[in-house]
Order: sequence, then C-alpha cells, then structure tokens
Amino acid sequence: MKALEFALILAGVLLNAAAQLALKAGTRAIGHFDFSLSNVLPIGWQLATNPYIFGGLSCYVVSVGIWIMALSRVDVSIAYPMLSIGYVVNAALAYALFGEVITTQRMIGIAIIIVGVYLVAKS
Repeated sequence: MKALEFALILAGVLLNAAAQLALKAGTRAIGHFDFSLSNVLPIGWQLATNPYIFGGLSCYVVSVGIWIMALSRVDVSIAYPMLSIGYVVNAALAYALFGEVITTQRMIGIAIIIVGVYLVAKS
C-alpha cells in the first residue's frame, strides 16, 4: 500500500472516529432523553443546534469524501478492515475524554484488532 493510499484511509478512519467522539460529547451535553412524540421538537432542536453534533456530522461528511478517494485507489477488501483502527482510537480517546472504562477483555480485543489490521495491511 502506497503512502497516499494509507494516508487517505487513515484520514477517513480518524475523521469517522472524531465524528463518534463529537456525537458522544453532544449527547452528553444534552443528556439522556426518551424517544417520544412530545420530545421530537425540543430534543430535535437541541440536537440540531448543538455544536458537537454539528461538528460530528461535518466530520462524517468530510470522511465520506476522503473514503471515496481512498476506495478509488485501494481494494475495498483491504480498505474496509482498516476501519477497525477506529475502534482502537475511540477506545483510547473515550477513556481519556469521557472516563470510559477499558477492561482487560477490551484490551485483549483491541490487541487482536491491531494484529488483524496489521495482517490485512501487509497482504
């Protein structure tokens, strides 16, 4: 895999991970809410005007454009498994930013993901 190809894939993955973290930050700012007809407008408005939610959705839009460029250069059977890097990034940043717990079992799973991505990248 060429450096540009890997850079495009990594940029797409990192933007996708950033989107998830931003959406989480936005929902934390809004708080828990139930899906009900009475909540559609007030919660919908809070979601639509929350800067974290807007930022997360923007990251998704940019990541799709970058992902399309990556797929024009790399086989999907190689590119798609690279999305797993996002699991590793999100687990580490969720721990750092939100205090989410990473158990031993999760760490083992993350290690397996890293090995798997390495093997796919080397193929």
